[in-house]
Amino acid sequence: MNRSVFVRALFVSLLALALHVSGFAATINNGQLTSKKPKSQVRENPRARKHLRTLAHNRGHRTTARRRRYYEKFYTSSFAEDITAGDVTDGEDPIVRAAAIEALGNMNGTVVAIEPTSGRILAMVNQKLALSSGAQPCSTIKLSVALAALNERIITKDTPVSLGGRYHMTLTTALARSNNEYFESLGRQLGFEKVSYYAHRYGLGELAGYKIAGEQPGIYPDDEISSKLGGVGKMCSFGEGISMTPLQLGSLVSAIANGGTMYYLQHPTTPDQVADFEPRVKRRLDIAPLIPEMSDGMAGAVKYGTARSLRVNFGEEEILGKTGTCSRAGTRFGWFASYANTDVGRVVLVVFLQGGRPTYGPKAAEITGRIYRNLYDHNFFLSTPADKVAKTVSKVQ
Repeated sequence: MNRSVFVRALFVSLLALALHVSGFAATINNGQLTSKKPKSQVRENPRARKHLRTLAHNRGHRTTARRRRYYEKFYTSSFAEDITAGDVTDGEDPIVRAAAIEALGNMNGTVVAIEPTSGRILAMVNQKLALSSGAQPCSTIKLSVALAALNERIITKDTPVSLGGRYHMTLTTALARSNNEYFESLGRQLGFEKVSYYAHRYGLGELAGYKIAGEQPGIYPDDEISSKLGGVGKMCSFGEGISMTPLQLGSLVSAIANGGTMYYLQHPTTPDQVADFEPRVKRRLDIAPLIPEMSDGMAGAVKYGTARSLRVNFGEEEILGKTGTCSRAGTRFGWFASYANTDVGRVVLVVFLQGGRPTYGPKAAEITGRIYRNLYDHNFFLSTPADKVAKTVSKVQ
């Protein structure tokens, strides 16, 4: 026994003796003292134990929930083989078609290239998908919503729209960044009746082409979707409840690119049809004054927004466009519609992808950049429309 322990034992013994002498009874454990702390003898009642168990469970549950990440499950592959099987190509521009096929690679998607000044489809890769019933337009629906809001004079490109608190955003930034809250706000201000009117005016829910075998009209609902699904707000930000085809989107972007004329899209299938091609006007849209209000946002998408991946492959000409990404029933969709803002060689490109995790709007923009790169390297933007028609006829004969 060391000295400190001996001193403490002596003190306890003297204390016991003093209590005994004073007449107080006490029971003292005068065994060897150690530095170990005795175990707690506190007994919890059943209610207290239950409360402690509940607290421990909730604490563990919150930790698990905080660390758990949600992974969406996809059942459609982002890749496919033989996507061009069955395509009718005798009336297409061989340069444009080759550029689109090379850029698309083995991605599960389609490319539609349109001459916006005539409505002629220059190339349609994976025609089975391009002419299908369509898919949810995702954020590309924001183009028609923006035009509707501008037409109704709810906004200009510089009008700050409140998104809660002191946070505001303008049309230019909202298009470039594809802000959902902004377009949900516009949709609620417009109301379903006006949103639906302009959507049909801009070609949704109807055939975009003229006598194109196999084309389908997509779906635009007659009524606003349920409030549980987000109502008109979600229709205007994600295209919820809507099915749009690549041809319909290409038709609208062509009208924006040419100043407001919506042509019937035509897909020549023989050299004779190319030689005898005549544009057919579907309707004229009163959007010419609105296009400058849209242009900065569509250009911003490529310069610094959701479509900036396009610039990895192409930066020689100004490109304006809009991306879209969303998923439904285990399939993710990736959209990008654009046009090259040049005096010659103007072309509208719609890239639509479907699949799983590798599929999204910026990927469609990246593919579009490769197409523009290929076209630029083949001097497409230096040719006049007449030169391209003559060149196409000579190559397919």
